[in-house]
Amino acid sequence: MTSPRACILVPSSFVAHRGSRVVLLGMLLSMVCFGRAAAAPGSASPAGSKHEKPYALIFGTVWGPDNHPLCGVKVKIRRADQKKAHWELASDHNGEFALRVPAGQGDYLVWADLKGYKSPGGKQLQPTQEVRVHIENDERANIGLHLE
Repeated sequence: MTSPRACILVPSSFVAHRGSRVVLLGMLLSMVCFGRAAAAPGSASPAGSKHEKPYALIFGTVWGPDNHPLCGVKVKIRRADQKKAHWELASDHNGEFALRVPAGQGDYLVWADLKGYKSPGGKQLQPTQEVRVHIENDERANIGLHLE
């Protein structure tokens, strides 16, 4: 028993004038058609074969002395048992920042690094103390960094 085959009918005048283009077109069509047939429904593709590790989310907002959100503030985050910042990001136009950290139980310290930051009003801001964040499993922790 033979398997069904796809036929592509091309006018002979097209073949005479187009030559190698037809060969390329035929190869392309066969790759598309037979490539789809070869992939079984529900099979994992190479891009989908990676398993995303579970994570927790540290989400926060940087607030200025007037209780307005501050954009462009450098935020640093480290594990509580480490001395140096492991992650560094900046607050967005809403003063918000978010960082994925590995899921599980852990403590993190979050603070604003104002070195080189100019507030919208030109006032020199003072950072508050580090904020301690405790994470359990894959939860989301919401914090606020209030600058004076």
